[in-house]
Amino acid sequence: MKALRVHEGLIAPMDRANVDTDLIIPKQFLKSIKRSGFGPNLFDELRYLDEGEPGQDCSNRPLNPEFPLNFPRYQGASVLLCRENFGCGSSREHAPWALEDYGFRCVIAPSFADIFYNNCFKNGVLPVVLTAEQVSELFEILYANEGYRITVDLEKQEVRLADGRSWPFPVEEYRRQCLLEGLDDIGVTLKSEAAIRAYEEKLRSRSPWLFSAEASA
Repeated sequence: MKALRVHEGLIAPMDRANVDTDLIIPKQFLKSIKRSGFGPNLFDELRYLDEGEPGQDCSNRPLNPEFPLNFPRYQGASVLLCRENFGCGSSREHAPWALEDYGFRCVIAPSFADIFYNNCFKNGVLPVVLTAEQVSELFEILYANEGYRITVDLEKQEVRLADGRSWPFPVEEYRRQCLLEGLDDIGVTLKSEAAIRAYEEKLRSRSPWLFSAEASA
């Protein structure tokens, strides 16, 4: 998992509330568990004018000219600005996979669905909670300023605007530290690999019969 400490990037809008995970990545794309290759199908039903299928070459599909992520001004965006209850619906981990594969490292909203919020941290995407008033102001700013960029600082837990203002955001310390170090659940466990091996060796010498099946396998 890629670490995130301080991220500066172009911000793009998803100006609707209650965006569920089926809208983020539709159900027909859930057959794969590779964690990669989902970016072209992010927001598939909004992004294209036809119906997408798994394994389809998206480069020649007709784009929806009214969907913001298709606008030239938002190409290369790595911060997504959303309304409340983003990521609601089913608990599919493919949703943060698709966001990360597209290129989004941070998602800002007044609130997130709990499971989606947790899954983001486990997959290298930082969900940032700001107040509804701050989010509304940020929408106004990015609409008025093409190419608007912000800085999301996980170390200081603040969002910095181009005019010099900074807004703090909450994040639980364990999640913060894992993302700062680029550690998912497996990575956290592997940090204790030496201690785990030492325990296994101690157990093996103390209770060798527990490992008899392993020896005969």
